[in-house]
Amino acid sequence: MKRIGVYIIALLISATGFGQSGKKYIREGNKNFEEEEFEESEVSYRKAINKEADHFDANFNLGDALYKQTKFDEAATKFDGLTNLVESNKDLAKAYHNLGNSFLKSQKIEQSIEAYKNSLRYYPDDQETKFNLSYAKDLLKKQQQQNQDQDQNKDQDKNKDKQEQDKEKQDQQEKDKQEQNKNDEQQDKQQKQPQRISKEDANRLLNALANDEKEIQEKVKKAKAKMQKVKTEKDW
Repeated sequence: MKRIGVYIIALLISATGFGQSGKKYIREGNKNFEEEEFEESEVSYRKAINKEADHFDANFNLGDALYKQTKFDEAATKFDGLTNLVESNKDLAKAYHNLGNSFLKSQKIEQSIEAYKNSLRYYPDDQETKFNLSYAKDLLKKQQQQNQDQDQNKDQDKNKDKQEQDKEKQDQQEKDKQEQNKNDEQQDKQQKQPQRISKEDANRLLNALANDEKEIQEKVKKAKAKMQKVKTEKDW
C-alpha cells in the first residue's frame, strides 16, 4: 500500500516582519525533521512561532512534527487552524491534505474524506490527495460493512437468546403442569382410599354401638314384659 504522506514546507517563504531568528528556527526545525528528530524539530518550530504566532510556515511544519510523533489530534487542530491563515490555493490544499491525514490516523474517516475533498477543491490535480481520498473511502466502506455485520450478529444473538428464553419458559411451564397433574392424582387417590381412624376412636365407636345395642335390648325386654302382663289379666 502506498504510504500516506504529509507535505512539509521545506523552503521558507519570505514574510514581512519575520526576523532572521525566526527563519533560523524554521531552518533548524526542517533539518531536525529531515533527520527524523521530530521532538527537536517541534521545539524549533515553536520557537519560530514565538517570534510570529500566525506565521504559516512555522505552524504548518509544527503540525507535521506533531503528526510524526503520532500526536494526531494536536496535528489536526494545527492544520485546521491554518486554513484560516492563508488565501493561497496551493497552501490551503496542503493544509487540508495534512488535515485529512491527521483525521485518518485518528480513525475519523468521514472527517478525513471531507478534508481531502476540500484539498482537491483548491488543487484538483494532486494525485497523492486523490489516492488518499480513494483509500479513505474504501476504508469507510469496510468499516460500515463491519458495523453492519456486527449489528446483524447482535440481532442474531438477541433472537437466539429470546428463543432460548422462550424454550426455558415452555419447559418450566410443562414441568409445572406435570407437577400439578401429579399432585392432583395423589389427592384423588387419597380421597378414594378409606379413611382410617385411630384405635382409641375405634374403641369409642364400638363402646357406643355396644351401649346402643344394650339400651335397645332393655327396651325390647320391657315391651315384652308389658305385653305378657296385659295378656294375664282376666276379662270380667
